[in-house]
Amino acid sequence: MTRKTASQLVAEAKAAIDNLTPEQVQAELASGALLVDVRDAGERAGGVIPGAIHAARGMLEFYADPASPLHLPQLDPSRRVILHCASGGRSALSATTLRQLGYANVAHLEGGFKAWAAAGKPIAKP
Repeated sequence: MTRKTASQLVAEAKAAIDNLTPEQVQAELASGALLVDVRDAGERAGGVIPGAIHAARGMLEFYADPASPLHLPQLDPSRRVILHCASGGRSALSATTLRQLGYANVAHLEGGFKAWAAAGKPIAKP
């Protein structure tokens, strides 16, 4: 088995998904896309993107699997789903996970919440 680094896994994930700018995410949200915040609960204390649902990366598979008793109904494999984390690594990996679960239309916010905030986009308190 070939060993890979975390950076390699993130790069591979980003090569296989849509990497969106804050402006692109904002436009897609206005068109009905679902935004999913995969950060841990403590990270969200500094602010959240309005309208995003929270599904921490550690529970994402259970929340996203329609067969799971923990499934979140907002997570629909037929819907456009955009993920974000703090800086873009975990959300890229999460997008890959959703694709493995049958989600065909997934993307992530390149640069994560930090890029969103730096672009002056709306932020709310959790």
